[in-house]
Amino acid sequence: MIEAAMIWNEPNNKSHWDPELDPDWSRFARMAVLSADAIASENPALAKVLGGISPIDPGFITRMKELGVLDHVDAVAVHGFPLDWNLWQIQEWPQKIGEIATVTDLPIWVSEVGVSTFGAEEIQVWGLKRTAELLLGNAPRIQWYSLYDLPREWEATTRHREAEGSSYYRHFHMGLLRQDGTPKPALEEFLRYTPAMGLVQWFHFEDPRLDDAVAWMKRLGVTNMRTGLSWADSFRPNALDWFDRQMEALADFDVTVTFCFTPEHRGMMPHHTSPPLVPEEFAEFCATMVRRYAPVMTSASRPTQRASAA
Repeated sequence: MIEAAMIWNEPNNKSHWDPELDPDWSRFARMAVLSADAIASENPALAKVLGGISPIDPGFITRMKELGVLDHVDAVAVHGFPLDWNLWQIQEWPQKIGEIATVTDLPIWVSEVGVSTFGAEEIQVWGLKRTAELLLGNAPRIQWYSLYDLPREWEATTRHREAEGSSYYRHFHMGLLRQDGTPKPALEEFLRYTPAMGLVQWFHFEDPRLDDAVAWMKRLGVTNMRTGLSWADSFRPNALDWFDRQMEALADFDVTVTFCFTPEHRGMMPHHTSPPLVPEEFAEFCATMVRRYAPVMTSASRPTQRASAA
């Protein structure tokens, strides 16, 4: 069951939104407002979440408030990786959430938090335990990134790729499971925190890991998870067949679906980080996905909800 629709992924991160094309975020804000309203028009009860920000920057949230975005969403989300990418220490998590709470009264979700095994697998075990101590009970949603390592034959979806140096290669070591599906030591630690802690797993187009991922999440006691539906992928042949398969496989979870990634031919520049030429087109993609996978249900057909959206 889809419980929330997230608008974009890390819009204040230049790896996911091009600041040269939108230096004041006004284009993003217009797109976000149009998209939130399109989602609400299809299902007013569906929670709308401003895409998880990285870095955790109260200035960006203030800018979204100034541009009216926060009037159209039900929650904001943050992403934090203090042992891998951020310039702050893990014990500062409560302070970082507090900084956002000073500029908005909206609920604050932690929709991505994780620790890589780039340096050592033992670091991930310690980082998971410390993250749980600091965050559980302090946010409505906490979702660990991620279930699987990114296969080395694939590319991480970032703007500058290998030019990012070791920062890029950490993307391939974030999973609780190795590329071959074998568990890392942190998997057993993660079991202590479900179902309070959820998971993030991005699925690539026609991802062969989908069924195994579902089986693992059920085995781990996961009830809430976050994934994405890519606007860019929607132009691939048989895209809806893949989207249908993905969402059907995830039907037993409370799912936060992230809508993001600009198709090359519909951006101001041919890249997934580009603002769209026509922001209404992204809004229509969001509406179409909600209409297909989270339609308004009558009381006779509505299943029992397991968790509050906010």
